[in-house]
Formats: sequence, structure tokens, C-alpha cells
Amino acid sequence: MQIQSVNGTERWDRVKSKLREELGDDAYFNWFGRVILEENDGDVVRLSVPTRFLKHWIQSHYEEQLVGLWQHECRDINSIELTVRSALRPSKAKPKKLIPTNASPARASYAHPGLPDAIRYPQVPIALGDADEETLIEFLKGAPTNPRNSFESFVEGDSNGLAFEAARKIAGGQNEALDLLYLHGAVGFGKTHLLHAVATEARSRGQTVCYLTAEYFMYHLVPALKSRSFQALKRILASINVLLVDDMQFLHGKQAQADFSETLLSLMQPVKHVIVAADRPPLQLETVECGLRDRLCDGLVVGLQPPDFALRRGILTRRLAAAKKLLPTFDIPKEVLDYVACHVTACGRDLEGAINRLYAHHQLTSQAITPYLADKILSDLVRSGEKRNIKIEEIQQVVCKHYSVSKADLLSACRSRNLVRPRQIAMYLSKVLTPRSLPEIGKRFGGRDHTTVLHAVRKIEAQSQADTSLGQELALLKRLAHS
Repeated sequence: MQIQSVNGTERWDRVKSKLREELGDDAYFNWFGRVILEENDGDVVRLSVPTRFLKHWIQSHYEEQLVGLWQHECRDINSIELTVRSALRPSKAKPKKLIPTNASPARASYAHPGLPDAIRYPQVPIALGDADEETLIEFLKGAPTNPRNSFESFVEGDSNGLAFEAARKIAGGQNEALDLLYLHGAVGFGKTHLLHAVATEARSRGQTVCYLTAEYFMYHLVPALKSRSFQALKRILASINVLLVDDMQFLHGKQAQADFSETLLSLMQPVKHVIVAADRPPLQLETVECGLRDRLCDGLVVGLQPPDFALRRGILTRRLAAAKKLLPTFDIPKEVLDYVACHVTACGRDLEGAINRLYAHHQLTSQAITPYLADKILSDLVRSGEKRNIKIEEIQQVVCKHYSVSKADLLSACRSRNLVRPRQIAMYLSKVLTPRSLPEIGKRFGGRDHTTVLHAVRKIEAQSQADTSLGQELALLKRLAHS
């Protein structure tokens, strides 16, 4: 029985909304799409999940973030308790038919531009028993895939081009010699997107596809292979054309290692094409046995690298175009896209999360996206990167571009109002961002006296303390100078 107040439910809705903003739809639906609020009592929030795997993953990666978001809603909260729902315990009643089902698209408080719908996995099979062959074939399609993760929506660049071409050839059946492809790279580099794209394309060409995630394998496939329908399943396994295995690194424990290695090797033998994805190269997979590691090394091993600026800019442009189809009034200036591409550098999911935040803010407030607004909304996503020595010339370039003045004018003796302020700001930034002395700075600004530089520094410093907008402007220019 669920015990929760209306306030608790409302708080949970707000926490989920913030989680979705911060993580992006892909990660949010993967890990929180099936989390349910059971109780909000005193200083403890009790949530339930359908599997032990999901419980362990959230505790390991998101517990601190969850507590922080709940404390923002209620200061009394100091801990989160996760339990596995009893609905997944063995049922006495024998299931008539096991068919994977997809949930209806999730309805959030605001629409997101072309991003994944919520996915519901099929229930854990207690025993397939005498299920008919049609049901078994449907079951062996594996975990659900998202058709929006297509080759058309994938942004190709130097860091992922080889992986993209290899996956596309396998999906199109264009290279019989390429029977095994192993993709590795950090979270958010596009591995799952490519696997989903292969599944969609291959199925459209009439091929039988089995897509396995670590969760689906552990809690669905292994129990099914131990059921009374084992022989029927083995026969159907031989009909699979493309086998896709995602997140291999999530398999833990000796039993998982043995079950997974043995099962996967048996699956791979009759399959024409196999694509495996993990966050590390095959030789570093400690959770699989040596025989399977050696087999994986025999295939084409491709590492996906961090996206460079051109790829990050391309991802932002593609996502913006999709968002504008849903909301024509939504637009992001070129300088903001450049700014985001320069500073949000971790992975594609962070870039999508940035677009989602800007989209949601515009949809809710109708405010135009400006550099200052974007800097405020995306402050926690921005990555300044490693500190480096900034040159005065770089500061001058940033200031000239921001205020639309030429460098010659900035260094000239002209005292026009539209030049004096940018010049003083550039001098101020040169003083606070570089180790140069006042005389050295004056020399770089047209041979000015050090007292002129000191006056500019003191004036901008005093004005920024009194003028919030100027303070925000300076913060933005500092970040641009660091890029």
C-alpha cells in the first residue's frame, strides 16, 4: 500500500522534472522511468524499483543527486530508501503469454524536441512453460529499442565516423565479412544510439534482431533459457540475423560471468552479425571469461572518442532544428550555440540536455534565449576545462567580438562612448585573468599609461559590484576567454 501525501506527490513530480532536465531524456527514462514514490514520511523518502539491478545502479550513481533535489523541495529530507517492488515476485498463476510491451509516450509538463519516449520492459518470466513459438520469437527480440535513435538522427563526425559506417553496413547487410563489431567509449558517446539505429534499420529490411541489455539478459533471458521452453528457444536462436549486446560492463558476479559468457557464445555461433557495446575495450572486461574476450577481440574493435567542437556544434544544430519544428518561436542565436559547443564538452547527452533546458525555459516563459540567459540556465553544465594561460590578445578578440568593435578601434585614442566601455572592460579582464603588470597591459592597449589602466580596473570593479547585469556580463566574458 502506498502512503503519500498530495504534497509528497507534487514534490516527487517536481523532483522528476528537475532530474529529467539535468540528465536528459535518455538517461532519465533508462534509470528513473519506472521508479515509483511509495512514501514521503518525515525525513525519509521511500522509492520502489522493479529490479535489483536498477536499485543498485541508482544507489551507486544517483543517490546523492536525488537527496539534493528532495532537500530542495523539503529541508527535512536526509535520506532515500530504495526497495524492489513485490509485483515482480513469482506469481502462482501461470502466465498465458509473454509479450514485450512498450508504454505510451511519457507526457511531461513540457514537450521535448524529438527525444526518447518512456520504455517499459516486459515482466520477468517465471516460466515460459508451453508458450507458443510466436510468443517466444517476440520474446527473443529482447529489450525495447527507441526508433527515434536512427541513423538519420545520428550526427557523424571524426570521433565516431568509423563506428557509424561499420554499424550502417551491418544494418544494411552490405558486408558479410564484418560479422563482429565491438564498440567502446564513455557514456553519451553514441553507442546505444547506434545499436538502436541498427535494430530499426535491420528490422525494416526483414532481418530478425535480438537486442540485449545487461538488465534484460540478467532478469529475462537467463531465466527463460532455464525454463521448460529451452529447446524451443534454442531453435529460434538460430534464426537471429543480428545480435546486439549493450552495456556489457554491467554484468557482475561469478554466476553472471559464467552465465553471460556461456550464453553469449552460444548465441553468437549461428548469428550472421553481432555488435557489442561497452565502456571499455574487450581486454579490460573483467566480468567475462577469457574465451569470450578472445572472441570479441577477433572482430572489428572501434573506440568512440569525445566529440570535437565541430561535432558538438553539429549535434546542437540538429537538435535545434528538431525543436523548432515543435515550437517555431524557439531559436538560439549563433553565438549561444558556439558558447555551448565550446563549454559543454563531456558528451552528446549533455548537449541534448542543454537544448532541453533552453527549450523548456522558452516554452514556459516565452523569453528569447540570450547569451546571459543561456549562461544562467546552463551554469552547472558549463565546463571551463583545465586552466590555461590566457593572452591579452585573446581577451581583446573576445571583447571586440562581443561588443562588435574592431581591434584597431579598441586600441585607438578615440574616446567615443561605445569604445571607452569595451576598452575599460578589456583592461579589467587583462588584469584579473593574466599575470601581466599594469605597464605591460597599457603597452598592449596602444601604449597607454599604467594609471589609465588602473583607473579602468577600479571603475569596472566598482560598477560590477553595483550593477548585477554588468557582473553577469563579465562572468560570461571570462568564460569565453577561457574557451
